[in-house]
Amino acid sequence: MAEITAQNKWEPLAAQAADREKIWSKSRTFAGDVWFRFRHKPTAIAGFILIVVLALFALVGPLFTAYDYAQQNLDVVNIPPVMKVYQAPDGGYLYITTALKLVRVDENGKLQGQLKRVREEDAKSMTIYDAGGTEVALYYGGSTYVVADETTGNIYPSRYIHNGSYLLGTDSLGRDVLTRLMYGTRISLMVALMATLVNMVIGILYGGIAGYAGGTVDTVMMRIVDIISTIPLTLYVILIMQVLGSGLQSIVVALGSVYWVDMARVVRGQILSLKQQEFVLAAKTIGSSPKTILFEHLIPNALGSILVTMTMLIPSAIFMEAFLGYLGIGLQPPLASLGTMCNDASANLRTSPHELLFPALMICAIMFAFNFVGDGLRDALDPKLKK
Repeated sequence: MAEITAQNKWEPLAAQAADREKIWSKSRTFAGDVWFRFRHKPTAIAGFILIVVLALFALVGPLFTAYDYAQQNLDVVNIPPVMKVYQAPDGGYLYITTALKLVRVDENGKLQGQLKRVREEDAKSMTIYDAGGTEVALYYGGSTYVVADETTGNIYPSRYIHNGSYLLGTDSLGRDVLTRLMYGTRISLMVALMATLVNMVIGILYGGIAGYAGGTVDTVMMRIVDIISTIPLTLYVILIMQVLGSGLQSIVVALGSVYWVDMARVVRGQILSLKQQEFVLAAKTIGSSPKTILFEHLIPNALGSILVTMTMLIPSAIFMEAFLGYLGIGLQPPLASLGTMCNDASANLRTSPHELLFPALMICAIMFAFNFVGDGLRDALDPKLKK
């Protein structure tokens, strides 16, 4: 950069590209500054990308599956995504189901239906099946069930093969776990978003009025919030569900009627701080009404804390919906949610752990994603962290 002396310090610098790059920087708006700080936080970007992927999985994914979420096939119940199969004497493979039946599987892992049972050999702990004209024996006398030749007792060679018909396996009614996972994620996200929007509206109105009015109004309103907070929220939601009955609307009403207290407290605290600022005094001076000051000046300035609180409420609502579904008071069959899938899988946890694994992983992924985004928004919207 050109040398500055006492004689030329008031003269314009020479128009050099190198100097211009050093002293010039592009100004950013508030939104641009928030985005700049948000995208420089790796966990926040990872959470945002994960939310987009999960939304596409839930909304677009069912268009590319060959099954319906309620479609049942009792011939292929509790089939895992990776199967241990035995070489069939007439070609292909045989898989032993948890119900001690044999299902034919081709080389690509496609399920081709159950074999016909011929007879029982109780004395030998065997069940004889017809495999294309050749009789094979399902031996269930040992600790591990195997497929063997009836006459010689030789066990057929085995290997592991991926399920080509159901990528994530089937449940206890032969329904596709992948398709139900897509619909379950969609339902859980929809319930959480709807409940969060209801909480946001109630919390903003309640907390905004309490914070701006102050005095006795604030004291009475916040004591009501304290009373509601002393009630165990889980128990309250369960009682509401019992009164309203099971269903999507009942879940939204139950969740929306309790989780707004946190939002109300956050908004009230922000309003109490902001209403002492000079711009509020200026608005009062020019004759703005309390409604205008609250909804056009105070609440927009508290939007950062509101957005952060909202992103934190979404995983809580999803977890509560999953908990209700696990207790069996959520959505009723054949509708699927992540909670109902976990509830359905609990009966077959030892024999078919994949039925619980995938919805549990989906719940964890959703909660991590929204928590990461909420953490990133909190840092990006805090002006004290601006560098």
